[in-house]
Amino acid sequence: MKLILMGDLHFPELDETIPGLVDARDGFYQTFLGRFLEIDADAHISLGDLTNYGTPLELKEVYEILKSRDRNFYHVLGNHDLYAQPRKEVLKMTGQARYHVIDTDRAVLAFLDTAKEMDYEDWGGWVDEEQLQWFEEVVKASGSKPLLVFAHHPVYNTTKRSEIDKGSIHPSIDMWRILRQKEGVGIYFNGHTHVDSIVKQDNWTFVQLSACLDQPAFRVVEMGQNEVRISAVDVTDADVLKNAPIVFNHMNHFTHNPLARGEASDRECSVPIR
Repeated sequence: MKLILMGDLHFPELDETIPGLVDARDGFYQTFLGRFLEIDADAHISLGDLTNYGTPLELKEVYEILKSRDRNFYHVLGNHDLYAQPRKEVLKMTGQARYHVIDTDRAVLAFLDTAKEMDYEDWGGWVDEEQLQWFEEVVKASGSKPLLVFAHHPVYNTTKRSEIDKGSIHPSIDMWRILRQKEGVGIYFNGHTHVDSIVKQDNWTFVQLSACLDQPAFRVVEMGQNEVRISAVDVTDADVLKNAPIVFNHMNHFTHNPLARGEASDRECSVPIR
């Protein structure tokens, strides 16, 4: 099984009166997403904040690029995806499920919704009781089969910057009460904090991806017989490297992080299955 993951994409609406700005945006995103989509895989996954504000135009335009290739694309909701519209409208436009599970022969894939709806003051994560009960059943039912979880927000105090205010699922939500029920291997993938980080705690490995504008890269996750291999792929096309600063220097609701790229140990790892 092979999966391709990207972190916070932040596809934006921009001021069309600024000469060359829309061309720079299109050059960056079409090239970056082209590289993301060109690799054959069982699934291509966005870890949330696919858009910069969740407007109908942002969603329409980014999904037009994503649908240019016949891929199994999954998009977990990020806080930025839910700023402009209610959750139900975003899900209607994208055709995505709010949260769901895919049970394969090799692993169980669980997709969570950790984003608050249209909350401009609190960009931290939240999981309601109904979803927590569902997730607990998913963890129990996965048995000893590897469980891969995809969410926008990290679990509190795991990866880098997950301990800061609004940097994680709210600390009052005891995610570990559920995670500790996992038999065997669990891997939790997330974005949100805009910095690469990999941390191992107990039988869980937490893999955090930075924002694509800060660090143009994605991850390849490959399930072998004895291990899960997670590798980083940098996108170094001229259209990407040249246009990224033009785009993020003219964006609202996005602050460039020049320290997004982690060490090698923050970007790649192997997780033994047995």
